[in-house]
Amino acid sequence: MEGSFFCVFKRVLLFLSLHVLMTCFMHQGYTYGVEGKIASHTVSVSSLLPSPSCSPSTTKGGNRKSTMEVIHKHGPCSQLVQDHNPLNHTKILLQDESRVKWIQSQSSNSSDSLKASAVARLPAKSGITIGTGNYLVTVGLGTPKKDLTLIFDTGSPLTWTQCKPCVGSCYSQSDPIFNPSQSSSYANVSCGSKSCSQLTSVLGGSQCSGSTCLFSIRYGDNSSSIGFFATEKLTISPTELIDNFKFGCGENNQGLFGRAAGLIGLSDNNISIVEQTAAKYGKYFSYCLPSSTSSTGHLTFGKDSGAPSSVSFTPLSMVPQSSQFYGISIVGISVEGNPLSIPSTVFSSGGAIIDSGTVITRLPPTAYSALRTAFRKAMANYTTGPAVSLFDTCYDFSKESIVVIPSITFSFAEGVDIDLDPSGIFYVERASQVCLAFAANGADSDLVIYGNVQQKTFEVVYDVAGRKLGFGPNGCS
Repeated sequence: MEGSFFCVFKRVLLFLSLHVLMTCFMHQGYTYGVEGKIASHTVSVSSLLPSPSCSPSTTKGGNRKSTMEVIHKHGPCSQLVQDHNPLNHTKILLQDESRVKWIQSQSSNSSDSLKASAVARLPAKSGITIGTGNYLVTVGLGTPKKDLTLIFDTGSPLTWTQCKPCVGSCYSQSDPIFNPSQSSSYANVSCGSKSCSQLTSVLGGSQCSGSTCLFSIRYGDNSSSIGFFATEKLTISPTELIDNFKFGCGENNQGLFGRAAGLIGLSDNNISIVEQTAAKYGKYFSYCLPSSTSSTGHLTFGKDSGAPSSVSFTPLSMVPQSSQFYGISIVGISVEGNPLSIPSTVFSSGGAIIDSGTVITRLPPTAYSALRTAFRKAMANYTTGPAVSLFDTCYDFSKESIVVIPSITFSFAEGVDIDLDPSGIFYVERASQVCLAFAANGADSDLVIYGNVQQKTFEVVYDVAGRKLGFGPNGCS
């Protein structure tokens, strides 16, 4: 009997040991819970803080030929930065709020005429630069090629840049202003052409002056760009050239655009770069936003052998009220591997989009409340910090060197679960003010916006022709 007892006792110990190993073990900074789900991240506080020096990613697109480097507009890798303390968080978050309000005002109004006239307008507020928190790429334009640093935006249709002569005015930009008279490949688009008609259908209103096609974009604070709709040779990389690329050549530009030379539009419409390069790249592009403003990512067009293999795809959904944006279907959120109790109708009532230009993800109030409650409970052992701007859940890590962060997982349609990178969970003002990087909408019926902080380090793949969106982990550092 005694031998039998010890045999049973040893089996119980073995079972308990295996159970502990299965339900909670550490591997590469992750704590895994039941069913192999990530429960938490163990990270150094210093890794959450941006470095004052540029540290380019070692995985910036690999050997993909149609790849451009992505940099944060306000980070040390950007040539647009003019001072030693470029990150004005108040300005960034105010501008983000402005953009969100504009997007949601468009989505809540079904008037076709209003949508057509406003589709190309990004939000702007007096004294606040457009596209704060946005990311930049450098392209070549013209023959001979002139490099231009442009904001890239999945919610904009038109690619445009400032051009000489500045008939009205030009704002200050980092690159020399493009001069079409010095390019042998430049040509204006005629008013009666199909291209001009496509421009008119996207931007709305008359876009002609005599026989020449014009474009006009005006922003909420009366910032604007007006000029010629034209074609030019676009250089994506040393081996990737696009002839007769249609773009806006702005000769009268007013407003604060953060010293960028213009914008590259990645939305799904007839005049965006996605549609214009459809024959070459199949309406397929991807990007990776770096974990920090001091690192780099990439923007790639077309499928390529260098693309990550572990990409999970969810369908792109229709957002009729916001046709210039890419719709997604969020079905749930988990914290520490545990699904939050959120009614399924909460995410579907207002619809959802993914947007490279919005910084902070906006959730239905019901979903945000559940997320905040679970997150605060998991972080109960840490010192709280003062709230800031739109953030109400902040922590003081100034006396910590290592912190354990609960995992946050977004579940999308067709069983796609995305475990956010630690850099996609917090918005860091300083070590003493590290905040949960989400905000609540005004109502559950408002449009949900999946912002760029939550997209960090993922290879985000837009298969526009296949109507699906992919997420691949560890796309860049």
